[in-house]
Amino acid sequence: MDMALTIMGLFATALLFGSMVFFSAVMAPLVFTKLDAETAGRFIRQVFPWYYLTVITLAAVAGLSLVFSRSLDSAVLASVAAAGVIARQVLMPRINGARDAALGGGATARKRFSRLHRLSVWINAAQMFGVAVVLARFV
Repeated sequence: MDMALTIMGLFATALLFGSMVFFSAVMAPLVFTKLDAETAGRFIRQVFPWYYLTVITLAAVAGLSLVFSRSLDSAVLASVAAAGVIARQVLMPRINGARDAALGGGATARKRFSRLHRLSVWINAAQMFGVAVVLARFV
């Protein structure tokens, strides 16, 4: 049973890492190069909740699958899931509000949007790094 859970945890971790890399390196840049800025912004705003839900779900499944066999990796994946919840439920609404205010012409809102967006990028990078470390530890 432990081996089956470990394999499931490895699979979910690999799927999580692949999904994160694909979205960050392929999907998001493609949207902003192929669509006009307004359409791209609306589209990405609709996609991000699903992206975070995918990250949360896969990290939780992987973390729970590894809790008995690889507790450190499980803890890393639990932190990735928790950061996903914070990004989705707390940070994303604030980013959207700041972006809307910035589009309305507020200079302060532009700075706030920039700062919040940069924070979300750093969180996502830290999550990806954590997931990559977990994967590397399987080698």
